[in-house]
Amino acid sequence: MLVVERYEKIVQLVNERGSIRVSELSEICGVTEETIRRDLDRLEGSGQLRRSHGGAVSVHSHSAPGRSQPETPFFEREVANAAEKQRIAEAAVKLIQPHQKILLDASSTAWYVAQLIPDIPLTVLTNSMKAAAELGGKEKIEVISVGGIMAHHSLSFVGPLAERALDSYYVDLAFMSFKGVHLERGLSESNELQARVKHKMIGIAEKVVLLADSSKFGILAFKQVADLKSVDTIITDERVQPESLQACKELGITVIPV
Repeated sequence: MLVVERYEKIVQLVNERGSIRVSELSEICGVTEETIRRDLDRLEGSGQLRRSHGGAVSVHSHSAPGRSQPETPFFEREVANAAEKQRIAEAAVKLIQPHQKILLDASSTAWYVAQLIPDIPLTVLTNSMKAAAELGGKEKIEVISVGGIMAHHSLSFVGPLAERALDSYYVDLAFMSFKGVHLERGLSESNELQARVKHKMIGIAEKVVLLADSSKFGILAFKQVADLKSVDTIITDERVQPESLQACKELGITVIPV
């Protein structure tokens, strides 16, 4: 098992069970307990789980009912599963045609898309400071930034002003990511304000393209945003369980594995 595969297996098990002990992870992954402890330290540092005495617990089990979970800082999200996000972004860019109007949310994967978009005639609507800055040097692209309250962790604009601004637009494609992608419960976010903005984004798009690496599948975050059938296309990596991809296809969603 490669190191990255072990990391993903650990996160998957912690999220599925809520908590797990070092000794059990050592047996499952076939490595020493000391190796597992180092893995848990790194995964805690990237916000994917929390250490506990003798093991780890899911970050999704620590929020009190009725409260938003804190957002993971952007600089942590941009390096988590970076190789997968890069491949997902490369596939996403292939869907973009000149003169389209597209939307990029404030996810780290959408920022990867912004980096890769060629300088062609486009209109890009975004609430992401990072994406807007990335596109600023591309002269043929018209960038429209949604204003509002700045969310410091995600470097994005949220709140009533951002929601009202989105009501003024209509886009051909919305490229979006979410904290959680669940077959029964749909798309979810850890933060109420982000969830409200993303709900508006889905409503103004002709087609929604979900950018979701395998770590997002099976996760239930605090606030539901929309049903999974709101999505037209999913771009994901090949580590997603085949039965999950098949279930998405049965909902009429186009699945692009990378």
